[in-house]
Amino acid sequence: MSEPGADPLSIAIRVEDPALADRLAALLADVAGIRIVRAGAGAELVLSSVAAPETLTQPLSGREREVVSLLAEGLSNKEIAVRLGIAPDTAKFHVARVIDKLDATGRTDAVAHAARLGVIHL
Repeated sequence: MSEPGADPLSIAIRVEDPALADRLAALLADVAGIRIVRAGAGAELVLSSVAAPETLTQPLSGREREVVSLLAEGLSNKEIAVRLGIAPDTAKFHVARVIDKLDATGRTDAVAHAARLGVIHL
């Protein structure tokens, strides 16, 4: 809530969908203490749309989620095997499946993809 005589809050709307941008502008146009400005015109606040998050074409299994979490800790296949109580070859298989399902180029890239997709939280 703005104080009487205070400068209005300048808001720019940067949304790809023109109809949505118009609706937002119309909703905010009559609000006291708010002034709609062009994007890039020195707005104090910018309302913008966010692209829809990526989704996996093949969801990770529970075990694969565990494996990618351990990858994020920097563990080797052997260390993952010990931590999960599985054979090293099985850990190697799970790591390969995680990399494949996340369409990653390697272990580090798999962790980055998993974090961006919300599979793990760093």
